[in-house]
Amino acid sequence: MSLVRAKKHLGQHFLTDKNIAKKIVEALNPEDRFQLVLEVGPGMGVLSDFLLQDRRYKTWMIDLDAESVAYLAGKYPAMGNKLILGDFLDLNFSSTFNGPMAIIGNFPYNISSQILFKVLDNRHQVVEVVGMFQKEVAERCTALPGGKEYGILSVFLQAYYEVQYLFTVKAGAFNPPPKVLSGVIRLLRNNTVALNCNEQLFWKVVKAGFNQRRKTLRNALSVIISKDKMKNHPLLELRAERLGVDDFVMLTNEIETWQHNR
Repeated sequence: MSLVRAKKHLGQHFLTDKNIAKKIVEALNPEDRFQLVLEVGPGMGVLSDFLLQDRRYKTWMIDLDAESVAYLAGKYPAMGNKLILGDFLDLNFSSTFNGPMAIIGNFPYNISSQILFKVLDNRHQVVEVVGMFQKEVAERCTALPGGKEYGILSVFLQAYYEVQYLFTVKAGAFNPPPKVLSGVIRLLRNNTVALNCNEQLFWKVVKAGFNQRRKTLRNALSVIISKDKMKNHPLLELRAERLGVDDFVMLTNEIETWQHNR
């Protein structure tokens, strides 16, 4: 089998360090919560080799690159329909998979945020994620309130997952080497089935707050509720980056009350 060419337009940087690949797979923490694992962007199968060796997992793979899928079909003929040629971002989870699942991958850096929002959209099914991202994105996911890395992704992910930064990977572990460092993180689904507030409004409040993160929330949230309807509340005098998930939930409930008061 000829090797697969890394394609710049797909953001491909194939992991070649087998020790790193083994560490990523070993970071999965099933604890009887899942058997099904979906690998996103398997490339030439450096992670897949370790996944398929572990009898605990029912491994699926999805890749947008027809060359990769053809290579993997030859390498793992027993995969059959569990090897999908397609776009992860278009995947219908509920019609493809039954029950809880984990997602793993050396994710294409050019769609990192979209991958994480896809996970959030399917949070009732995706109980764990272990993945490699650009280090800057990995740090945003795990950032705590108060820092410049803390933002929309931090809040949304931490609302539904315990997020852990596991380790950093240098550019030399890839072919071709990226121009940035990489970071591996783990998301473990928490016990929050639903937030204790109007979730649609919560998402709007968080996005509005960070879209104008230099402004106080009283000013930034005026796109959602007019200032004359806002009551005095200490959280409104802060910037979005100072609020944790519970603060945003509290503020969302306050705003919903104010919206319904005449």
